[in-house]
Amino acid sequence: MAKKPGPPTHHVVPNPSGGWDVKKGGASRASSHHEKKADAVKDARTVSRNQQTELKIHNLDGRIAQSDSHGRDPKPPRG
Repeated sequence: MAKKPGPPTHHVVPNPSGGWDVKKGGASRASSHHEKKADAVKDARTVSRNQQTELKIHNLDGRIAQSDSHGRDPKPPRG
């Protein structure tokens, strides 16, 4: 049985050559590159809001440090 795909995502990930990349989930190439993580996060938030995707912000070790929903949240908070 095939695994059900999750919601569309964008990621802020460290670039092996230095700096930070913004990538769409599943993409091999970065959509943008930044020297500072803060600049990459700012750009990624704008893209994520416009495309209504989940935003995953990674640490230097590659682990997800923060996650934000800018689209169809699969588990919205109760009101």
